[in-house]
Amino acid sequence: MNAFEFRAPPRIVVQDGASERLGALLSGLGVRHALIVTDPFLASSGLIDAAVSGLGPAGVAVTVFDAVVPDPPEASIQAAVAMARGAAVDAVVGLGGGSAMDTAKLAALLAASGQRLDDVYGVDRADGPRLTLVQMPTTAGTGSEATPISIVTTADGQKQGVVSDWLYPDLAILDATLTLGLPPRATAMTGIDAMVHAVEAYTTRLRKNAVSDALAVRALGLLGQNIRRAVEDGSDLVARRAMLEGSLMAGMAFANAPVAAVHALAYPLGGLFHVPHGLSNALVFAQVAGFNLPKVDTLYAELAPVLPEDLTERRHDGEGFVAAIGALVAQMPMEQRLVEVGVEAADLDRLAADAMKVTRLLVNNPREVTLDDARAIYGAVL
Repeated sequence: MNAFEFRAPPRIVVQDGASERLGALLSGLGVRHALIVTDPFLASSGLIDAAVSGLGPAGVAVTVFDAVVPDPPEASIQAAVAMARGAAVDAVVGLGGGSAMDTAKLAALLAASGQRLDDVYGVDRADGPRLTLVQMPTTAGTGSEATPISIVTTADGQKQGVVSDWLYPDLAILDATLTLGLPPRATAMTGIDAMVHAVEAYTTRLRKNAVSDALAVRALGLLGQNIRRAVEDGSDLVARRAMLEGSLMAGMAFANAPVAAVHALAYPLGGLFHVPHGLSNALVFAQVAGFNLPKVDTLYAELAPVLPEDLTERRHDGEGFVAAIGALVAQMPMEQRLVEVGVEAADLDRLAADAMKVTRLLVNNPREVTLDDARAIYGAVL
């Protein structure tokens, strides 16, 4: 076995209704004043009320930053940092989807360390200290509650990543009841995103390891077997719980065995066309899987049996796996072609050029991706 290190949040709480214990959990960490980082919808819908209402009785003061936007731009991150500093909080709680949790990570880091956002883009460029960090996902997709990664959209539409062990939370709280209100389209997009994490972690060229492999296989099984149930019946708590646990495991897997070309090609779609991250991944997932097949046929064959039997008759080979992925994505209630999200043929060169800049991820792909390859993949799903 190759030598490897595996890292994860030091504490994870998985319990229906755990959000109601947020005050006690924060108090147990010594927190006196927390900044809740969330988005306008969650703040106005009442979904976070149970979590927030328990802070005062636990002796924890609360300030709410409710201006998170999808694919958080630099200005949004800076606003959260400014609020954290201005309120003199000692903890940050990310409560929402991946954008809220990514914003929370950087608010906790930059508010305490004094570093500039521009100075921490890249791998291991961030320094501590940081504020206490707690993550509570309301979607089953990004796995951000278990990763040391935060993605930011720059002013020119590029996706920049901050990768640092300082971004692992002190505590991740998974309460499946928080995901019950997620609409079918959002459930589908985030669920496919989590499946991409599992597949790319299992087939990554660099840092593939036994622990990530085990988590990726289990995650893919949970996600693949439950995503249609969660989409069809948003109140199915059993399916919702399985999706949330699968997303967590996939996040833990790719935090240690990094994602690759699916994400690299998805980022320009988000940056240039404001396509939600999960949908960006879904649009290119099957095509990239097929592109990688010659290099990972055996690995795909190992993954194929965990997917639902009705997706393909070929249950134990790589081609069957690619077919199953394509069939499952096609069943999801979301856009299936790039033209449906505003992409035109004239945009393909720009998309391909921007994808090639994501070298941090392309280096992990099991098959080398050239500029022509990237353009062909986009063209195939136009």
